[in-house]
Amino acid sequence: MREQFDLGSYLRRIGYAEQPVPTLETLRKIHERHPHAIAFENLNPLLRIPVRLDEASLVKKILHGRRGGYCYEHNLLLKRALEEIGFEVTGLAARVLLNRPEDAITPRTHMLLRVDLDEETWIADVGFGGMTLTAPLRLIEDEAQSTPHEPFRVVRFHSDYLLQTQVRTEWRTLYRFNLEEQHLPDYEVANWYLSNNPESHFVTGLIAARSSPGRRYALRNNELAVHELGGKTTRTRLTTAGELRECLERTFGLELPEVPELGRTLERIAASTPAEG
Repeated sequence: MREQFDLGSYLRRIGYAEQPVPTLETLRKIHERHPHAIAFENLNPLLRIPVRLDEASLVKKILHGRRGGYCYEHNLLLKRALEEIGFEVTGLAARVLLNRPEDAITPRTHMLLRVDLDEETWIADVGFGGMTLTAPLRLIEDEAQSTPHEPFRVVRFHSDYLLQTQVRTEWRTLYRFNLEEQHLPDYEVANWYLSNNPESHFVTGLIAARSSPGRRYALRNNELAVHELGGKTTRTRLTTAGELRECLERTFGLELPEVPELGRTLERIAASTPAEG
């Protein structure tokens, strides 16, 4: 028998104070609050700390340890919370295509969610880094859908779908997905690859992202970008380990793991050029 999920800790973590019920309004509010409160970050693979996807580990790390994570951690946590509330949720997988041709065949290494509600299908995804959705999308084709941040749309591509976002006047493809259900072992295989492959960008460089009302924050190694709605972007280079630590703690709201590798890694990243991994 499946243990009850610690829903109260999750709702407190994202700042949701209402009594949740399985409605579209609840889904929208939770989907907006989650990426505001819980940062996307890759400190575990960067520091060679195992990324564990079992529920107890996710609760310990993200809810009680006030850390973030990457797509599997975010969306598995959201999936369990929504299920506990009473939503019907299915795990899906996607091929990441950001900055790649739409017909590129990349591995299915991204996790997203399907939510079936009132005879409609919605896509939820709180784990796509700097372009994370801040609202669920109705699974309808070729229709721009507003979110608290950028407009998004779903378009058909052969037998699959493409998720696209509008950046200024251009529609950019983020990933390609279908509706085939995925299970925890599917995610565990891809998770091990992403967190152990020496060429994985989750292993070679520091990544963090968080949204807030009207703004997105993105850290890539030692460069912090603040993107304002409307197009203005401010970039700051962080040149010391102390500045990186303060940024991770204050801007991204993280309680950092106290391991010896952290200081050395932050010093190395602070001394690198912005283009280095």
